[in-house]
Amino acid sequence: MIDVADAQKTFTMHLQGGIELPVVRGVTFHVDPGECVVLSGPSGAGKSSILKMIFGNYRCDSGRIGIRHRGALIDLATAEPRQVLNVRRSTIGYVSQFLRAVPRVPTIDVVAEPLIAGGMSRTDAQARAGSLLHRLNIPARLWQLPPATFSGGEQQRVNIARGFISDLPILILDEPTASLDAANRAVVVELIAEKKRQGVAMVAIVHDDEIRHLIADRIVDVTSFAAAA
Repeated sequence: MIDVADAQKTFTMHLQGGIELPVVRGVTFHVDPGECVVLSGPSGAGKSSILKMIFGNYRCDSGRIGIRHRGALIDLATAEPRQVLNVRRSTIGYVSQFLRAVPRVPTIDVVAEPLIAGGMSRTDAQARAGSLLHRLNIPARLWQLPPATFSGGEQQRVNIARGFISDLPILILDEPTASLDAANRAVVVELIAEKKRQGVAMVAIVHDDEIRHLIADRIVDVTSFAAAA
């Protein structure tokens, strides 16, 4: 589902005289259907940059970011912007550390929105959203409130619900359990296991050793890819 080969990324610091800052080089790994690959390494090694290259937020300077999209392998390193958007819409989901939602939109609609955008009726989408919110211990009395009024941990659970609600074949997880208590971390582990059984390919960053070993089918140490290595 994901085939990254010899990918390299360098940032150009335009406000500092065009200095080039190498981030990662030689990034090579793959992810099969139903597999969760966890990226490990110290802070600053380039883990988040690799996730953003897979999602198409960062354009890599060289190499290949192969994504299985509707039966064909698309190279996001060379894809047109329209192709990248199509891949995001129907193939890759992204759960970041931070919730980005339109202000004043009720939580139930924030979570249901990906399904509604995909053509599901609002009633069915909200029912599925409510089920996920319930599993993640967000009480029904809060569903009509905007998530901006929630605590950090509650917002993260809304973010997880929104990311996991769609049936996309690839899912990127950037610290999904960072601000959660033990009970809700366990729910996320269950959700990841369910996605595996559905054949979803996942790439994750998880700093919690216990969670990492619970969800990882393989661990890729990105230290060898760090440009300073």
